[in-house]
Amino acid sequence: MNQTRQNRKLTPLEQVRRRHRVGLAASTAPEGRSATTKRLSAEDERLLKHLLSEEQDFIDSPVFYEKNADEMIYDKAPDIQKPDTTWYHPVMDDLSSSRSSRTVKSSQQVILTGAEERVLFHQFNYARYRVWKIQQEVWSGASRQPTPEHAEQILSWHRRAEKIREQIAETNLALVLAMAKRTRMSEVDFADLVSEGNMALLRAVDKFDAGRGYKFSTYACRAILKAFSRQGMKLSKYRQRFPTDFDPKLEKSNYVEAKREGFEKDAAEEVKRIVTENRADLTEVERTVIEHRFGLESGEEKPMTLEQVGQIIGVTKERVRQIQNKAMEKIRLTLEASFLGNRPAEEEGAEGPENGAEPRPAVAVD
Repeated sequence: MNQTRQNRKLTPLEQVRRRHRVGLAASTAPEGRSATTKRLSAEDERLLKHLLSEEQDFIDSPVFYEKNADEMIYDKAPDIQKPDTTWYHPVMDDLSSSRSSRTVKSSQQVILTGAEERVLFHQFNYARYRVWKIQQEVWSGASRQPTPEHAEQILSWHRRAEKIREQIAETNLALVLAMAKRTRMSEVDFADLVSEGNMALLRAVDKFDAGRGYKFSTYACRAILKAFSRQGMKLSKYRQRFPTDFDPKLEKSNYVEAKREGFEKDAAEEVKRIVTENRADLTEVERTVIEHRFGLESGEEKPMTLEQVGQIIGVTKERVRQIQNKAMEKIRLTLEASFLGNRPAEEEGAEGPENGAEPRPAVAVD
């Protein structure tokens, strides 16, 4: 008595777990199912929660409401051959056409007739109808919680619907592959195109009404083509917002860099003429230091170090550096007066280092 009162306080899912732990046999088991109530796994509990969170959709039919609907739809239905999908390798697009066709021919191909399609879709939608019916029974109760029997039934019918849905989709996989090869898009990857087509195929299975008398391939082809079009438009809009290809309008102008490079080259040529023509009034020692330090004596001569130049004129490298700086200052003043045209030569001479003015940095010479 106490045990019965305690079980009444437990939720239906807890009762299922408790009955499994103590090993109690179910006294009233529905026909065609195990006599022992099975404990729901964590995956089954998540699936049950998901199934009870939203109303099940299905394509209605008058056959579902007849008394012997289960017998007519499942027991008396003809056996339909299941497809062989071992040939399906959509990402292996580099296979030759001859090898691909040979593989398809060697595999078992299933082409459903209109009558067979109607049988499968009636079975699929009837299973979804049973899920919907159990949902209504659960939601109409006071606790809005499923009983153990409801939990097992809704999971069983849902798995049956998913199994038939998978069979229909696998039978029409070749349709997706053929449509993807026919409508090649250069901007869309082939594997992405096939994946989008497979998703469209599954949505078409859920929405197709076999009672209207049309072939499923006609409905599915239109749905797959629409999915390809949406994928192409989505990618096109994305590339317009985030372009990755070369665009001349987005290229940075190099006008300033090119002008500066040309100016530096002309300035270096002018400095070379100033030294060779001695327009800066350089002494013989200063000319020797500049010519050897910067390779101006011959176009192919490698510039010498301060120590090497010092060995030629017989002084230390520190003294060579002082001579070089003095000669470079003379060259800079002449360059500004003749080439740059910034100041007259007389004004520059009045502000030279000998009058206490701070010397400007020397112009780099190639």
